[in-house]
Amino acid sequence: MIAVIQRVSASSVVVEREEIGNIQEGLMVLLGIEEADNEGDISWLSAKIANLRIFNDSEGIMNRSVKDVDGDILLISQFTLHASTKKGNRPSYIKAAKPDIAIPLYEAMSTALEKEIAKPIARGKFGANMKVSLVNDGPVTIVIDTKNKV
Repeated sequence: MIAVIQRVSASSVVVEREEIGNIQEGLMVLLGIEEADNEGDISWLSAKIANLRIFNDSEGIMNRSVKDVDGDILLISQFTLHASTKKGNRPSYIKAAKPDIAIPLYEAMSTALEKEIAKPIARGKFGANMKVSLVNDGPVTIVIDTKNKV
């Protein structure tokens, strides 16, 4: 599982000209799921995201988590995070999980994040053409791959 985590002051997602999710201060998370991912990846990654200390404290030091600032999370599925660009110019997405595997894991990640921050999160629509907007605060962008935990 790969997550691109961006600290935002606002973010939203639109599908077919309808806004289906929006947040203010918090994290916009792009999530790429591969065939080898499992519940263990979800447990580890959801805790890591919720406790990642990338929000400023009173002294301007990144020392607070999204939970500490009572921030929100917008979760967006993005299979292209698993693009392989080693050969040629057309990316291969062979490692990206097919919907029958990815959808249940995406749903489970959503539930896990809601438990971690103790409130509902906003979400994109799996498999849809989404228009995602964000105001990256900082900018702060972190990439986490569950296959590189150590």
